[in-house]
Formats: sequence, structure tokens, C-alpha cells
Amino acid sequence: MQIRNIAIIAHVDHGKTTLVDQMLRQAGVFRANQQVTERVMDSNPLERERGITILSKNTAVRWGDTKINIVDTPGHADFGGEVERILRMVDGFLLLVDAAEGPMPQTRFVAGKALGLGLKPIVLVNKIDRQDAEPLRVHDEVLELFLDLEATPEQFNCPFLYTSSRAGTATFDLQSPGGDLKPLFQTILDTIPAPAADPAGPFQMLVSTLDYSSYLGRIAIGRIERGRVRVGETVALLPLGEPGPLGDSPYEQARVVKLFGFDGLERVEVQEASAGDIVALAGLIGVEIGKTVTAPDYLERLTGIAVEEPTISVDFKVNDSPFAGREGKFVTGRQLRDRLFRELEKNVALRVEETDDPQTLTVSGRGELHLGILMETMRREGFEFQVSRPRIIPREGPNGERLEPYEELMIDCPEGYLGVVMEKLGPRRAELLDMRNPGVGTV
Repeated sequence: MQIRNIAIIAHVDHGKTTLVDQMLRQAGVFRANQQVTERVMDSNPLERERGITILSKNTAVRWGDTKINIVDTPGHADFGGEVERILRMVDGFLLLVDAAEGPMPQTRFVAGKALGLGLKPIVLVNKIDRQDAEPLRVHDEVLELFLDLEATPEQFNCPFLYTSSRAGTATFDLQSPGGDLKPLFQTILDTIPAPAADPAGPFQMLVSTLDYSSYLGRIAIGRIERGRVRVGETVALLPLGEPGPLGDSPYEQARVVKLFGFDGLERVEVQEASAGDIVALAGLIGVEIGKTVTAPDYLERLTGIAVEEPTISVDFKVNDSPFAGREGKFVTGRQLRDRLFRELEKNVALRVEETDDPQTLTVSGRGELHLGILMETMRREGFEFQVSRPRIIPREGPNGERLEPYEELMIDCPEGYLGVVMEKLGPRRAELLDMRNPGVGTV
């Protein structure tokens, strides 16, 4: 069976997870009479409430004799740690852009990562059924974005499709609307290359993400770069470091207790998997993101995973207010410390540091949303704690000068509020770069 591995990249709320729903439906993953929740890929309660994707998910559909592994990535730069790991598992990506809003700052961040890795793009101008849709303008804006991101000529000349994820349609021509997603599936098969993997060589896999099971412990997920792996085999777990032969460095051995592939939304137990497929291995004690798993007689590390550095930090502190202990069941410094360090096992963009005060820990992340999701998750788990105001982490340039962070802000508001918005942004030394009036009462 042939394999294609793709990621889906889009800004928050541009219809990415809804499109995956339609792809699953039209590829026959759901029975005709099956009741399916909307946005099935957003399985985390916080994702459903906020309408955003926080954790990357894996699924697979079969189209003809080809298995298409689909990875739904977060659309926010705060979860760049998730994004960067996932892009290492795929050979191409679908870039989903709203037909009215066009490419947004988060799209630029993630698309830049994907283009830099040499992945093949397919652009989907989505929500063409919106009242204020301007698909041709957005088409040109995407090409300008590719120029800014220094895309190669091959990436620049990628296919464009016009889609409605809600209706489940795709077409190359706006004058002849599509009836289903067949053009999209065919474009994936024609454009995205099969994994450049060697099934005959010794086993080698880079751990791109982790899952956890109370029964199986840590589960390592990644793409097999070379060879095959079977249940019950002994594998070597190589430490983080420079790519190439391991040399005399110590390493661990482990046995593959269970092996899973992905089929639809299910994680399916298999006995064997070969190069190019995305799999999950259970039984590897001590596995970490970025480590290489290999055959014991061929110890060679793959290139590790570089993650963007944190930008803001917050102090997490034991609640010592008069109302302490009323809202949570985990209230001690030790419980707080254990939970935060446990988060580091799968949240690679996070940093946790000890302080002089044993009741306080400094937590650094990619942005307010990144840290806010962590706080809300812990609160729902029953933790009670205090947090400080967020602090920007200063950076120094090559000559020791202090670098100041800046934000790119895009606001969509009713025309009557334009003056108030400008007034609020003035004291922050904002610079107006572009203003558009699509003619529907907003600017």
C-alpha cells in the first residue's frame, strides 16, 4: 500500500478541523448512519470550548490503494512546539486560508517553518461561501506570502483549490463549483511525494511526540525513517545529541511491548510496521521527544528537533491567601512542582525553573495563550495556585544590545469603533500598515 503523510496548516478558526471532518466522512471512515460530533479532531474539552486546536492529532484515511496520514496541527504560534515536531513527520502540507481574511500572522509562522523544511504545499482558499469572500485577492496574498518566506520556485508554483469545509466541496475553478472533495484527494496523491524511506535497511525512527497511558506508560509517536519494527523486538533508545554514529556514548535498550498504527480516528494495534508509516510504540521507558529509536546493531542518531524559545514567564506559587484550600484538592508546593515537571514530558516549548522560594516556580512559555491553557487545564484537574503577572523574557542581539519584542496585530471591527481602536493602540506606538473596507460594515 502506498503512503502519503501530510499536515494541515491554518490560522485559528479558518475551518481546518471542520475540513478534516469532511475528509474523514467522504473517505468512508464513518458509517452512513453514524452520529458524529462536529470537529471530531478537537477531542480536548478546552479545544471544543474555544474552537481552537491545541494538541496535534493523527488520523488516517484510505483513498483507493493509498493510505493518507493526516496530522491536524495547532494554528497558533504559542503552540509552535507542537507544530515543529509534527512537520518532521510529513512530506507535504495543506495550507488553509480564509477567503475573506487571507493569510494571518499565525499562518505566516507555521507556513514559514514548513517551507523551510522543504515540504510540498497545496493551498486551499476556504470558506468561499462567505458573504465577504474575496478568493482571488486571497490567492494573490498567499503568493506574496510565499515570496516573503523565500519559497522555492517549485513551492511557489503549487496547486490552488477553492473549498468550503462546511459543505465539503473543492474545485480548481470558481466558475464551476465542486460537489465533493475528490479534487483535493487526487491533488494530494499527485502533488505530495511518498515518504523517501528505505524499508530494507536497519530500523530507525525519530520520536516526534509523546502520549501517555496509565496501562502502557509513555507511548512514542513518530515516522519510521528506515527499516521495519515488530512487536517483541528489542530496540535501542539513543540519547539526545548531534546526528550521526553514536560512538562510545551510553544508550538504553527496550522491548516493543505494543505497536499501533492509525486508521481513521482509531489507534489500531498492529504486529509490524515499515518505513514511511507513522506509528506509536509502547514499552520504551525513559523515551523523550527528539530521541532516536534504532535497531541495536545500528546506532545512528537522526537530526533532533529545534523548538522556538519561550517569550514570556510567569511565577506559579502556592496559594497562601485567606481563601486557600477552598477551590482545589492539590494545594501543596510538592504537588504543584510534580505536576509542572510532568508537563515538561510532552510540552516541549515549556520551561520550568526552581526559584529561591521553595513554594514558587518560574514557568516560561511561547505566549499568553500557551500559559493560559496550562493554567486552565491544571485548575480543572483540581490544582489551586497563585500566578504572577506575565513578564517578557528579554533577549540580547549579537552585539549585546537589548532586543524589544513586537507584535503584528490584525483587527476586524465595525466601522464605528475604528477611532477607539486607533486611540487605544496609539500609546503602544502602533504603526498602521494596511486598512481595508470589504463593504459589509466592518473594517
